[in-house]
Amino acid sequence: MEILPNFIVFEGGDGTGTSTQLNLLREKIPAPGRRVFLTCEPTGGPLGRIIRSVLGRELELTRETLAFLFAADRQEHLYGQGGVAALCREGAIVVSDRYVPSSLVYQGIDCGDELPRRLNEGFPAPQILFYFELDPLAAMERIGKREKKELFEYREFQEKVRQRYLDILPLYRDAGVEVISVNAARPVEKVAGDIWKVIGPLL
Repeated sequence: MEILPNFIVFEGGDGTGTSTQLNLLREKIPAPGRRVFLTCEPTGGPLGRIIRSVLGRELELTRETLAFLFAADRQEHLYGQGGVAALCREGAIVVSDRYVPSSLVYQGIDCGDELPRRLNEGFPAPQILFYFELDPLAAMERIGKREKKELFEYREFQEKVRQRYLDILPLYRDAGVEVISVNAARPVEKVAGDIWKVIGPLL
């Protein structure tokens, strides 16, 4: 498994706070120093917008088609113009809210292991992977406060999500990825503090 240096990924089930922590990190990044880029998957590009319309239940596609779309969006994210891979290899720090592990988990539940594994096997692994650990019941309580639930935001599915993350994380550790488990049940400021202890020195 190739590891992409300077690439950091936030992973976890829905409601665990990955997007919140990326936004808090955006507020803490100092202006001077090494270049830092914060991003997410699905991206804001054309393919990412289609994916978000499916997740938001505005567009209905087969789950297999969704798996292909995630992989295509990721290909552009990494290797398109100004992509993550080039930025990292030029020395920039890139932090992404979700990456390949999300596909292996979510599409793995929906489509079986083979399709998402095959679609994503050529993508490099991140240097650091933060896993946001939170009981699915607590996550669903957070999600319940939102105006609208997305496609995968129901308890039975999220329980499967948590177990699959626990199953695949050792594979990343064994490949040399620095996997850091974060207790996401704590106040967001404490979680942000732990993340900054790791990312701050890199800047």
